[in-house]
Amino acid sequence: MKNRYKLFIIAVFSAICFLSANCGSSGAKSGPVNIDNFTTGGEYYQSARAPSAPAPFRNITAAQLVSEIKIGWNLGNTLDTHDDGQGWMSGVNIQRMETSWGNPVTTQANIDTIKAAGFNAIRIPVSWAKASNNTLNIREDWMDRVTEVVNYAVNNDMYIILNTHHDESIFKFTSSQRDKSLTAFHKIWSQIAYNFRNYNEKLIFEALNEPRTKGSEAEWSGGTSSEHLILNEYYQLFVNIVRASGGNNDKRKIMVTTYAASAEQTAMNALVIPKDTIENKIIISIHSYSPYNFALNQGSRAVDRWSRDNSNDTSAINAVFDRADNIFIKKGYPVIMGEFGAVHRNNEPARAAWAEYYVSYAKSKGVPCFLWDNGGIEGRGELFGFINRRNNTFPFPDYLAGLMRGTR
Repeated sequence: MKNRYKLFIIAVFSAICFLSANCGSSGAKSGPVNIDNFTTGGEYYQSARAPSAPAPFRNITAAQLVSEIKIGWNLGNTLDTHDDGQGWMSGVNIQRMETSWGNPVTTQANIDTIKAAGFNAIRIPVSWAKASNNTLNIREDWMDRVTEVVNYAVNNDMYIILNTHHDESIFKFTSSQRDKSLTAFHKIWSQIAYNFRNYNEKLIFEALNEPRTKGSEAEWSGGTSSEHLILNEYYQLFVNIVRASGGNNDKRKIMVTTYAASAEQTAMNALVIPKDTIENKIIISIHSYSPYNFALNQGSRAVDRWSRDNSNDTSAINAVFDRADNIFIKKGYPVIMGEFGAVHRNNEPARAAWAEYYVSYAKSKGVPCFLWDNGGIEGRGELFGFINRRNNTFPFPDYLAGLMRGTR
């Protein structure tokens, strides 16, 4: 039976001096939205599928938890489907929301198969704006469905990353849209944090996927200084919301992402680690499809060959993890590669060799990797399909073997 519970009023947090100073110096709008003095302001839905009381929780550090992740998989192009803010999804049933980009309804058997193949972690991208009305109240049936999929992973004792994904229609990073966007972010994450507050330490909250201004000149090159400052405000608000939302969330591991999840120096340097009420609980996430021409490019410079004996092929990978090591890991902040992969170009031996090297080099720096799988196995475009979710088989067994060799 569905129930509603009042989410208590978030306590006033102490002023964040460094953030206030940054906002003042940048000209970014400090406006009526005070990220340190938000209240929840309403009743939020609690799914009957979520634990009703806090589960046993190991109060370990973020670095300890990250070290336990072997390799992860992304449930891509599924719960994260969206209508780009057009609104047509808001009235459709949850099955159409989940399958509108061509993938089938996710099953327990899908996640069982992934776990049996050697993955002990899953990232569950979710778009929430499509399932909320003008007041940003998340539909109860959508919250139930997301909870159900999370439980598929819980049943396999997996590490889980749950995020907001493709919600750029409501989360923006310009001064003129700051107030409205932070208000929306607060409302959405208050509901998510409350519903999932009682899960154990293996559930990680990821604030944003690839936060950026879509179509801007700096969209994929690291962003601008004003965007960085606003993004860092999101993350301080995120910490405040999660920590005050009850259950196990006062000590849950949370994840923040560079601008556009970029692995570029500009984006990494611009990320300000938010102040927290508890130490050593923050994880950094980046994405890297590298080398670009082999892993992702769909243009004329795309290549289907890769060799660990070619320094040009390996240096693009090494540079990403070396930067992450120097900027974050050596300063005590663990890093997760939230998305990586190489598109299918009828080149499975090359992809298998690439996968082994990529995951192995990441492991040498202490970074677990989460493979992007959008379900695309045949045809054209970004074919990142990995598991055939309709029959639970792996069309590219050598690629799978390469990934697993890299974890050893």
